[in-house]
Amino acid sequence: MFVSKEELKTHLYSENINVIGRGDDTILQAAIDGAIQEAYGYLGDFDREAIFNAAGENRNALLLIFVKDLSVWHFLVLCNAGVELELREARYKRAVDWLKAVQRGDVSPNLPKGTDDDGEQVGGINYGSNPKRNQHF
Repeated sequence: MFVSKEELKTHLYSENINVIGRGDDTILQAAIDGAIQEAYGYLGDFDREAIFNAAGENRNALLLIFVKDLSVWHFLVLCNAGVELELREARYKRAVDWLKAVQRGDVSPNLPKGTDDDGEQVGGINYGSNPKRNQHF
């Protein structure tokens, strides 16, 4: 598992987890699973199976932080018991912005690239053009 309930204690106090989840760990697990799937969707050019099946020190530290932020946000929509929603929302948006930057190719995280069935590296196609120039005579 990429993120466990115990690891979320770096982002949310265990008392808040117990109050919001009312002792039901399936609610928190659903939030974690949703966050992993959200991040999974942005990382199409990478070996997502290897990334999200990694454990311990083999995980990308920054991606782990952002998946925790996404998880906490999905969990907090149930209740705001003693939690700063503005801070959590800002961190959620930061995580999504980072994932979008990775998807665009603006950020190159230390993650394994995806491969196709032949073992060839897959990746997006970069396209674009120079800015339009206007000639004035």
